[in-house]
Amino acid sequence: MPRIAGQIDRAKNEAILDAASDVLFERGLAAPLDEIARRAGVSKQTIYNHYGSKAELIRALIERRAQLITAPLDVPGAADQPEAALAAYARILLETIILERGIALMRLIIEGATLQPEVAQAVFAATAGASGSKLGDFLERETRAGRLAVADPAEAASFFGGMVIGPRQLQGLLGIPHGLTPERIDHIAREAARRFMRAYAP
Repeated sequence: MPRIAGQIDRAKNEAILDAASDVLFERGLAAPLDEIARRAGVSKQTIYNHYGSKAELIRALIERRAQLITAPLDVPGAADQPEAALAAYARILLETIILERGIALMRLIIEGATLQPEVAQAVFAATAGASGSKLGDFLERETRAGRLAVADPAEAASFFGGMVIGPRQLQGLLGIPHGLTPERIDHIAREAARRFMRAYAP
């Protein structure tokens, strides 16, 4: 069966990102690209061809997670049910910030931010930048449709993210119990979406 154009590259990309996630989790930001390449079954040059640098590789890894967080904003019917879409977004966001692997990687990035500022900048662009921009676009579309009245979508997106995350990510980074059970996550997500919709009602 012939391969679809681009299929090989997509498979390589996923293999590289999966390997990077494992190696960085085990060995930190100093993890050699040779080891990532070995586990991904590709050459080191292939990683450079795809990403250009370790900072961009880490950015791509974070962006993959950001795409999962923003996925509820793209599902069919999301535009017609903004409160449900926002609650789903908030739910995944909370589930993501308490992942053990994600917390470990974020600690490594913070620890190495002074020595590797390009990595820290890439991570910020892929998290607050990418997911916030996607949420801002969603809020702008909802405003045009008359379901919300948001004067500054980027600012409103930042407000919503802050309302959802609160101190919880910092608690995770510091090893302080956050109490985010599935039931608690669902409650926070639904309540944040409800309050946000009320605050920005047309």
